[in-house]
Amino acid sequence: MIHKHAFEALDRTLKDILMPDCSNSEALPFGGKVIVFGGDFRQILPVVPNGSRQDIVNASLSSSYIWNKCKLLTLTKNMRLTVGMNHGDIDKTKEFAKWLLDIGEGKLGGRNDGEAVIDIPQELLITESTNPIGNLINFVYPSILESFNDPNYFQERAILAPKNDVVHEINGTLLAMFPGDHKEYLSSDSICQSENVTDHIRHNVYPPDVLNGLKVSGMPNHKLVLKVGVPIMLLRNLDQKNGLCNGTRLQVVKLGDRIIEAKVISGNNIGTRTFIPRINLSPSDKRIPFKLQRRQFPIAVCFAMTINKSQGQSLSKVGLFLKQPVFTHGQLYVAVSRVKSMDGLRMLILDVEGNVTNKTTNVVYKEIFSNL
Repeated sequence: MIHKHAFEALDRTLKDILMPDCSNSEALPFGGKVIVFGGDFRQILPVVPNGSRQDIVNASLSSSYIWNKCKLLTLTKNMRLTVGMNHGDIDKTKEFAKWLLDIGEGKLGGRNDGEAVIDIPQELLITESTNPIGNLINFVYPSILESFNDPNYFQERAILAPKNDVVHEINGTLLAMFPGDHKEYLSSDSICQSENVTDHIRHNVYPPDVLNGLKVSGMPNHKLVLKVGVPIMLLRNLDQKNGLCNGTRLQVVKLGDRIIEAKVISGNNIGTRTFIPRINLSPSDKRIPFKLQRRQFPIAVCFAMTINKSQGQSLSKVGLFLKQPVFTHGQLYVAVSRVKSMDGLRMLILDVEGNVTNKTTNVVYKEIFSNL
């Protein structure tokens, strides 16, 4: 998901540092240092705000001048599915692994030139039409009211959706089901003092209630509602050395007025307790005509998360809620390949009229594979 410009900047920097007087510096990528890239072009590509298909493909590493100097090594075994597999499920697991690759490479649903409608196997679907969302929640979080105190319960479960509005809807539903009193935290929002904005515009055109209403991807909302025991996700790097990074999942232990105590439930520091303070956050969203500064806890409730946020995680139970279909390359592949077994995945797909269906859109930009 990293933009090719980041790699190219590192390439030029290492050449400048390591080979300032060498005439053949241009011939040695990264100044002669060996660099190992790890990734899968079937997965989500770099995010380009308002970018077209061509912009997204062009931002990928395979479109960089560096790619022609890379030696490609291919991994062929799905270790996520293999570890812990029962011997009786070998054929079933192989079939599921092949189905995942076919989704990632756009081989299902006929000719795929960017988008194709595919049929999902019946055994992966939530088909109950009376209360489909309740069935999806019960699959991922069975007996949640009895089990939430179990330190391992939330570690490998998540509901995934393509867009934030659906994620907020699911999180709100589960938060309401959760026992205990809730606590509200309101942010302090302002226009950054570095912005060249007159006091009239600052106070009249963009008053606090307007700033409070802004919902920006990657930023906590103005109103944050939490309960003790609820799973949360960090939205910023707080302490990388100790594993408190963007995407780390935690469980709330105590809710203070100015600080939140939580324990880590993902990564290499599971069980570690930490304190999360309010910090100043500024989005990089170019659609906002000024620089917003929001002082809030850098967290979000994460019973559900976006597919993009789930990339890189391994989960035992995944519920994929497609109220609207995926909208960019690799999203469907990432969502369905997070699980460690086929039995750990269920999908709830709704059509434009809100009815349960077995068909959904798969987006694959096949030109990304042309240089592989």
